[in-house]
Amino acid sequence: MEERRLIGVGVGPGDPELLTCKAVRVLREADVVLVPAPVPADAGPGRAELAVRAHLTGDATIRRVEVEGGEAGSAPGDREADWERAAQVSREAFAQGARTVAYATLGDPSVYSMFAHLARSVAESTDVSVEIVPGITAMQALAAASRTPLVEGTESLTLVPATAGLATFTDALEHSDTVVAYKGGRFLSAMHGELTRRGRLAGAVLGKHVGHDDETITPLASLAPGGRGDDLTTVIVPAARA
Repeated sequence: MEERRLIGVGVGPGDPELLTCKAVRVLREADVVLVPAPVPADAGPGRAELAVRAHLTGDATIRRVEVEGGEAGSAPGDREADWERAAQVSREAFAQGARTVAYATLGDPSVYSMFAHLARSVAESTDVSVEIVPGITAMQALAAASRTPLVEGTESLTLVPATAGLATFTDALEHSDTVVAYKGGRFLSAMHGELTRRGRLAGAVLGKHVGHDDETITPLASLAPGGRGDDLTTVIVPAARA
């Protein structure tokens, strides 16, 4: 009997053209494709779903999984409920005869994604093999769109979630050349102030909804007082270069 597979598929930051050839093939071949769905249900399709549907035909089996924490994991306290809900939908799909279930996630399944938790939960109770198809990350998309080199030569790079607090961000500035902050919407003013104090504001780039139709990319220095974004907000602080 053909083995059953659970595959985490990175669909990039949201631009359908940034899916890899392998991601498109796996999504098309899967018996069931799971996509995170924003809550409430009338919010419409999520960004991952839109990227997926751009490549699938009308007869594809796509099932939505409600994510209280949002596609970007905006509410940490809700994440366990989110991944258990996704795990249950996955188990039901396998029980109904699916051999391959793909879970589409924004960015990369190995970078701040709930797929790892989902996969562990399903594998504990269901005989499946777990695979991952990597995706382009928001920081790569922002670096490309803003023409900001992430690292050169022997420079180091640190990626932090702004939701971990300003201390995590400042510690990264102390020990790394380039620093990238994800989920920075509520913390933009604090990061702006810290970078100003350190003389690192010049060159810092702010990207909101990178890869989507409503994308905005601006210098962080242009942030209006009290300016905010949401959890699909990325900041790149490049290394100080001559």
